[in-house]
Amino acid sequence: MVQHKRWFQTLITFILIFLLILLISATDFIFDPIFKYVGAVAIPVIGAGVLYYLTRPIMHLLEKYKVNRIISIIIVFLLLVLLGYLLITYIAPIAQKQVTRLIESIPEMISAVQDFIIYWQANQENIPQEVNDTINNITSNLQTYTETAMSFIFGFVGDLISFIFSIVLIPFFLFFMLKDGDKFAPFVTQIFEKKKAKNFRELLHKIDEVLTSYIQGQLIVSLCVGILLYIGYSIIDLDYAMTLALFAMLVNVIPFLGPFLAVIPALIVGVFQDPIMAVWIGIIMLVAQQLEGNLVSPNVMGRALKLHPLTVITIILAAGSIAGFLGILFAVPFYAVAKTVIVHFYHTYYKKNGDDALI
Repeated sequence: MVQHKRWFQTLITFILIFLLILLISATDFIFDPIFKYVGAVAIPVIGAGVLYYLTRPIMHLLEKYKVNRIISIIIVFLLLVLLGYLLITYIAPIAQKQVTRLIESIPEMISAVQDFIIYWQANQENIPQEVNDTINNITSNLQTYTETAMSFIFGFVGDLISFIFSIVLIPFFLFFMLKDGDKFAPFVTQIFEKKKAKNFRELLHKIDEVLTSYIQGQLIVSLCVGILLYIGYSIIDLDYAMTLALFAMLVNVIPFLGPFLAVIPALIVGVFQDPIMAVWIGIIMLVAQQLEGNLVSPNVMGRALKLHPLTVITIILAAGSIAGFLGILFAVPFYAVAKTVIVHFYHTYYKKNGDDALI
């Protein structure tokens, strides 16, 4: 009877959630201003949140040595400014030159592809006409495809500039997160009775651990992969080594799919530079991923997220189709937090009913 009651309660919960979603979709004109407001502050909040989890250990380390919190936050900001200065002074100019050279070499790459296709067609007598027509169509429209791709890239750059303007507020959010972050849990739980407040603090602590493991781990792993690839690309004297390594470091923040996306531009550049380069790039990527998978990730991220690779792929594909790139980027941490909340309340429910054997 108890099991039937639980299934009935679960069914009612799902029905209520469905009705709530239906009600929100039917009254979207009410929530639209709210969503716009949330969208306007989302980038500063998310950016400050990422920096908060990266810099909080430094602040706590300084506090252990009896440094005042405000002074610790000022030191953290100075370290961030110093890091930005080093990036702008020593890395940005090199990357800018390499990107410029890469863009200038694109027409030459396109011409080489067209010449190869023409040569291949001239020396193949048994190619079906349909294949020839398809190749001719691609060849004749290759410039158009390239221009479309470049328009997309420049459109992305335009969005990136807008994004840069919106991150001006990040330092203000970060300051107050570092200053008052420890007060969040007590402030939220003060409205609950003592037992429920303790349970909710435990949930917030678990969410904090998951986000800490994911954000710190993913960024450290990406940094290590970028450094390893730069060393490897420099050894084989690959053109645009720093730019390609920086690109790999950025896309590596995408779980599971990032390493595969990172190698594509390097392979394209390597093939045009020297076809044997593709083999060396594959070896370098394999070595870097093995070092990252066996040494860096287990020690940095551990098993805090406990997500199966198939689950990660499914989440990323679904989130990408719904919310695009941002969905891909934030799907896994969002799922990890949701899973933590559900598991916590599941365990709490069975403990409350004295069914500890199922935990």
